[in-house]
Amino acid sequence: MKFEELDKKIRIYESANDMVVLPGMYIVARVDGRGFTRLTKEIHPFEAPFDERFRDYMTETVKHLMNTGFNIVYGYTQSDEISLLFHPDETAFSRKHRKYISILAGEASARFSMLLGSVATFDCRLSELPNKQLVSDYFRWRHEDAHRNSLSAHCYWRLRKEGLSVKAATEKIERLSNADKNELLFRYNINFNDLPSWQKRGIGVYWREVEKKGLNPVQERVVTTKRRILHTEYELPMKDEYNDFVLQRIP
Repeated sequence: MKFEELDKKIRIYESANDMVVLPGMYIVARVDGRGFTRLTKEIHPFEAPFDERFRDYMTETVKHLMNTGFNIVYGYTQSDEISLLFHPDETAFSRKHRKYISILAGEASARFSMLLGSVATFDCRLSELPNKQLVSDYFRWRHEDAHRNSLSAHCYWRLRKEGLSVKAATEKIERLSNADKNELLFRYNINFNDLPSWQKRGIGVYWREVEKKGLNPVQERVVTTKRRILHTEYELPMKDEYNDFVLQRIP
């Protein structure tokens, strides 16, 4: 059998179940750390509940993913997860699910591992969203999740530092309302509202144009050029204002 015939015969088994994102649908990828609780609490103990070094590793991973050849217009990270919004006109790899998922998971794993100096892995999934409002709602969902998790994490680790076991602290947190959790922190002189915004709302990364001055060696004069850079936003707005913020990032 000639190679061309063999290639055609076997390759179909790789591509028979290929799914593609239809034109006109917005693509959002969510990249999640795999086994990060053990990785960050046992193998590489980071400060709990939040660690600036871990924050910076995740932010740098977002920036790396936004520079891997895909046209990604907005990145968001909270905890050990990253969400990426693609430009609606993105057509790389014919919009095949398996390509986006495998490349993003692999690139995130490689970049974070290099920063950490140890093996770390991520998985990936895609959401196909039919309109801008659902895109905004998706990021609002992750934003709200960050707030809820942050409040619980601060309470949990405060109780752990007081000597409660994992089980006891977890059970106590599960029984508390948000108001009760805030009250618990108050007892330790912690006002949740005063904590750093990035801990409560996550971090956004997006492209913006900046002006840069330089010397034109031919004309021997200063010229101004525009270039795109990735901006990291540590002070994200809340609630409806965040929805509006996300809508402004959508082409």
